[in-house]
Amino acid sequence: MVEFSLPKNSKIREGKTWPAAEGAKRPKSFRVYRWNGDDGQTPQVDTYTIDLDDCGPMVLDAIIKIKNEIDPTLTFRRSCREGVCGSCAMNIDGTNTLACTKFLDEVKDDVKVYPLPHMPVVKDLVPDLTQAYAQYRSIEPWLKSDSQPTPGKERLQSIEEREKLDGLWECILCFCCTTSCPSYWWNGDRYLGPAVLLQANRWIQDSRDESTGDRLDELEDPFRLYRCHTIMNCTKTCPKGLNPAKAIAEIKQAMVERR
Repeated sequence: MVEFSLPKNSKIREGKTWPAAEGAKRPKSFRVYRWNGDDGQTPQVDTYTIDLDDCGPMVLDAIIKIKNEIDPTLTFRRSCREGVCGSCAMNIDGTNTLACTKFLDEVKDDVKVYPLPHMPVVKDLVPDLTQAYAQYRSIEPWLKSDSQPTPGKERLQSIEEREKLDGLWECILCFCCTTSCPSYWWNGDRYLGPAVLLQANRWIQDSRDESTGDRLDELEDPFRLYRCHTIMNCTKTCPKGLNPAKAIAEIKQAMVERR
């Protein structure tokens, strides 16, 4: 009989527990993934209990409170606190989302906080996005045009042309969608993933860009584009309410229409 086992350093153990402060009126427990590659230990889940009456309404507020008042070694990314930068993307209560837009009241039991799945971890809740950013750069996400605009004038678009960019430009590259995609889990070294493909479509649909053919040529590959199997996890998890699956379908349609 074949036996399967996880690598030693992937087995998560129980970590430390910090009880609520004396007199807490609304205690809430947070089970937070912890890992430090420098100490040689396996990952662990630490439990922190805080008083929600002394905390802001969002999960990020609670994590900041834990770091400031309980455990300063807790490591995570955050910046805007308004759902704009994508820095605080995490797996919260089993779903990839932004900690700054996730209400604590939406989680009924203990709040489980993990880093984005299927990404190397730098430390604690910080994923290594080196590969994802390299894939983003590979699509050349900037306007490419050989023609020169009229001196002193902008490159104009009609209202209809501009509307094609809606649902694309709003992407904040948090990679919640990419890290929820099973196709990316298994083929992340070759498949670009939902976030990068949505960004690619943003430039394909832009009427001001003059390199549509070259962009489609770069995506004409069994893995870079066609590993998408329309599982729809990306659309379900996107904290900005975007539809990466639709964007990928539009690229495939453009591939067909140019033949």
